[in-house]
Amino acid sequence: MKVLGIESSCDETGVALYDTERGLLGHAVHTQVAMHEAYGGVVPELASRDHIRRLIPLLERVLAEAGCTRGDIDAIAYTAGPGLAGALLVGASFAEALALALNVPALPVHHLEGHLLSPLLAEDAPVFPFIALLVSGGHTQLMRVTRVGDYELLGESLDDAAGEAFDKTAKLLGLGYPGGPALAKLAETGTPGRYKLPRPMINSGDLSFSFSGLKTAVLTAARARQLTDGDRADLAAEFQEAVTEVLAAKAVAACRQHRLLALVVAGGVGANRRLRQRLDQAMAKIGGRVFYPRLELCTDNGAMIAFCGAQRLLQGKLPAPGGGAFVVRPRWPLDQIC
Repeated sequence: MKVLGIESSCDETGVALYDTERGLLGHAVHTQVAMHEAYGGVVPELASRDHIRRLIPLLERVLAEAGCTRGDIDAIAYTAGPGLAGALLVGASFAEALALALNVPALPVHHLEGHLLSPLLAEDAPVFPFIALLVSGGHTQLMRVTRVGDYELLGESLDDAAGEAFDKTAKLLGLGYPGGPALAKLAETGTPGRYKLPRPMINSGDLSFSFSGLKTAVLTAARARQLTDGDRADLAAEFQEAVTEVLAAKAVAACRQHRLLALVVAGGVGANRRLRQRLDQAMAKIGGRVFYPRLELCTDNGAMIAFCGAQRLLQGKLPAPGGGAFVVRPRWPLDQIC
């Protein structure tokens, strides 16, 4: 069964074709970073219009890479939420219209479930059950994953997600967009420890997170003096140490509590080099292991949506072809999906 995946939840347009027998046949992503850079962040209306321009060329590119035609598509999976409403509508309407034209089923997919299952696309994939740390731009969550569709929320951020904290702190330090990667790059040239930043909720006794106060601490330190380039690098390094230390401590605590030695990390922040180092070291100490998606699949992409849709279809969740009606859900808690 060949499943086409469509991702358009924010500022990446992703299309992919996944075969349940042969694996990933092709995928392509267009990022809108250059377009939004002038505004210092994502402009929803511009994002939606750009998705419209990109979907058909990306579809043709993926089909050519896979050596397939539209007639070879057996089902279409698309991101229905969470995300920007207008951007979601573009992908959903495109997917449903194409499914209607091809007389194949269309399946709405949860964006975070796609991230959650993306490490299963790797050759050396984890086996169920495992603990998952979701660290995307707008979400920081710990989940116990028993099987596809069976997710237990263990803890999440009470305010800013880790990705948001990275982006906002980068802006405070005068860095460009996208802020997270820019801050991580600057942190590599700095020395942590010179500035003393808190490790929020690291000893709270639960699996919740809070990064808003850490961002405020950076603002306070930045206002205390006129920052030099070296000061900014040291502050970025200490900020990164604080965030990654908290994420690693909570993830290991979740594994200990549930007596699981497999940790899956997914989402854009999962590409952060320092976070990977900390998680690998912390899990090794308890005899565990960390599983990551391929680097190009850490950010939003159609491959994870196609794979997630395929797993749902293999469970027998097969909607009738050609329905055409759809609903997008800009806010959609992962623990509410069935």
